Amino acid sequence: MKEKVQEVLNKVRPTLQRDGGDVELVDVTPEGVVQVRLKGACGNCLGATMTLKNGIERVLKQELPEVKSVIAV
Repeated sequence: MKEKVQEVLNKVRPTLQRDGGDVELVDVTPEGVVQVRLKGACGNCLGATMTLKNGIERVLKQELPEVKSVIAV
């Protein structure tokens, strides 16, 4: 599952990089919780929570129904 999550993150990564940010996959729990680290401009952006939930989590859930949530660590 971790490899599938990484593939989807690679699809959203260019959007984040255009704004000076990035996302790093930390882990995927057996319960379907994806743990990521927001980097660069995304790491301290006021909109980071919105990016995480409305962007990254939404895309992951669409492409991988087994993903239950995405959290920043």
